[in-house]
Amino acid sequence: MSMEGSGFAVLLLLLAAGFLAPLLIRAVEGKASDWLVRIFALLGYYWMAFLILFLVASLFVEFYNFTAPAVVSRFKININSFMLTPALRFMIPALAAALAVIYGSFEAGSLRTEFLTIHSEKIPKEIGKIRVVQISDVHIGGAMQAGHVSRIITAVRRAAPDVIVSTGDLVDGRGAYLAEAARKFKEITPQWGKFAITGNHEFYLGIDQAAEFMKDAGFVFLRNRAATIAGLVELVGVDDHGGVMQGNGTLADRGLLAATGGKHFKILLKHRPEVEKKAIGFFDLQLSGHTHKGQIFPFSIVTKLFFPYHAGNYRFPGGSLLHVSRGAGVWGPPIRLLAPPEITVIDLLSE
Repeated sequence: MSMEGSGFAVLLLLLAAGFLAPLLIRAVEGKASDWLVRIFALLGYYWMAFLILFLVASLFVEFYNFTAPAVVSRFKININSFMLTPALRFMIPALAAALAVIYGSFEAGSLRTEFLTIHSEKIPKEIGKIRVVQISDVHIGGAMQAGHVSRIITAVRRAAPDVIVSTGDLVDGRGAYLAEAARKFKEITPQWGKFAITGNHEFYLGIDQAAEFMKDAGFVFLRNRAATIAGLVELVGVDDHGGVMQGNGTLADRGLLAATGGKHFKILLKHRPEVEKKAIGFFDLQLSGHTHKGQIFPFSIVTKLFFPYHAGNYRFPGGSLLHVSRGAGVWGPPIRLLAPPEITVIDLLSE
């Protein structure tokens, strides 16, 4: 094979490795040491992120090169002064992608605490305040191991919650690091407990393994059932659609909400930010995640097309409120771009 052919083959191999990184990492999880999996995950995912951002930046550069002649010709200016050379058409996207990956790495580690205060007549004045902390989309896995969990737990402890809820995709790997992550979560013992629901990645991992992790971490796993906290707040957890599509879960409709009665403040825990019209008015607050707010701009534009309730708060008739978390972790590349990670502190107060 010629040098040129060898170089092309290496390039194809590197491109394939980048885009197949999630599959390759999944294949080695549980079969190699944690540190080796982490190194492999970081290298694979960072390379994957660089390639994707390089392609996006290249599209903008090529669009400029394509439209520049038409724009410049109107002003009768020498077109050669505005055209990018082949070298620049490579270097500009490469530099932009590299800078985006570096910045995105720092943003992924800058966990923020968002606050939401809700006044309700269902919360008696004498109770004072009930503080719920929501975590979502932690994705404990090859790239997000126990060290990342420690940062989340530090932020949660600082918030001093009465109850913690995880709205899906808490686990996303099969390595030995899961035991350490579960031990760290078990150290947090809010007075009214910890509760978790399924996300699509709990089903990808294997629902039995996910359930075992929840138990070891001290979470009560709410799968289409409710739990009452403080005798005042009803937590209603429903399975994610991913499990339903795989035949491992069932969808709870308005009936599950209605069955819990109407005197308690009702929080619907649902991984995907989808609101059923028939359920509006049957819950006071829905907590969701899943979208990551796109995680990496400009992909947030695409995810918003699929999930109009993308991030933040949305109000509905009948007093129902939806909060969509950006998530505390990442899926795939350990970077975020214009979508910083969060935990959410919800204070329930009387009217």
